[in-house]
Amino acid sequence: MAKRFIFASESVTEGHPDKVCDGISDAILDACLAQDPGSRVACEAFAKGNLVVVGGEISTRADVDLVRMVRETVRKIGYTYSDCLFHADRLYVLNAVSRQSPDIARGVDPSAEDGSQKDQGAGDQGLMFGFACRETQELMPAPITFAHRLGRRLAEVRKTGKVGWLRPDGKTQVSVEYEGRKPLRVDAVVVSAQHAPEVSQKEVEEFILEEVVRKSLPPEFLDKKTRYFVNPTGRFVLGGPEADAGLTGRKVIVDSYGGMARHGGGAFSGKDPSKVDRSGAYMGRYVAKNIVAAGLAERVEVQFAYVIGKAEPVSIAVDTFGTGVVPDEKLEQAVREVFDLRPAAIISQLRLLRPIYHKTTFYGHFGRTEDLESITWERTDQVENLIRALG
Repeated sequence: MAKRFIFASESVTEGHPDKVCDGISDAILDACLAQDPGSRVACEAFAKGNLVVVGGEISTRADVDLVRMVRETVRKIGYTYSDCLFHADRLYVLNAVSRQSPDIARGVDPSAEDGSQKDQGAGDQGLMFGFACRETQELMPAPITFAHRLGRRLAEVRKTGKVGWLRPDGKTQVSVEYEGRKPLRVDAVVVSAQHAPEVSQKEVEEFILEEVVRKSLPPEFLDKKTRYFVNPTGRFVLGGPEADAGLTGRKVIVDSYGGMARHGGGAFSGKDPSKVDRSGAYMGRYVAKNIVAAGLAERVEVQFAYVIGKAEPVSIAVDTFGTGVVPDEKLEQAVREVFDLRPAAIISQLRLLRPIYHKTTFYGHFGRTEDLESITWERTDQVENLIRALG
């Protein structure tokens, strides 16, 4: 008999302090790539009170006004309330950016005899995971997919003015009951939404349940036993960096698979694609999604590991958790045959030298199918090649 268990994942809105910083980092990255696709960017942000510190290493020919980028990003997120300390027009911005280390540049700058970057090395050592499964139409785990849907719906009703009291900060969490690997029902839903001081808890709760929860989650997953928690403390007025410090790269599980798959530890936001923390993780998702879309497994996790300055990954691992139609070793061989996993090849195939990254900052980097022209790692265009490679 298949084991029954409950698994939970969380998401955060774009106004969450950490996501504000991710948004700033990716906005700066996009601004650099828009002018200079060869930019090397490792940009971090820290926010607290009305202070934003931008640090890291950037080597680029682009002319980017960092202070303006910070203010524009915060304004688009929605922090323009007169009663809030964290306000787009009242921020103090400290620029602590330097150039990329020449020791790192040696490994990622053009190295081939023709001056191309086909043998470009990885920008750092590290390991990256990719994952896909058949739990949802996005080929993503159900808990993180549902949590992201709640977060996106919160932003939608706020930005369209459906109510005037919603503010940018917020968190969501969904616990899903499984039988074996099959999601059966939603056991618990948590929504914490920042609001104006004058609104009552009752009004917040009723609105969130009706306009956010019930319009985001599949009704067949909700039953009489499903538990709902809306602003569990009864009040969420003080939010954003005014309430809690924010930092780029702290929401790696929100950004990936909600804890359902393993994570190599490297964050995504603010990093150009020479950093395999980002491009390698995107390629991992691309490989895993194509495997599942091809019907070669119901569930798969792939891992790549890289060494700084070297092009080929030092190891590749494929695990189908017993759901593969062929042995994992054969699937690994097919992956090696179909996909070129050198950083330059990943960048070329997925077209990663474009200002596409701010689109990925909020509500997950994976499972996004609204813009496959930009989010190329969600395409399933290698299905036939994988099947062919397996004979």
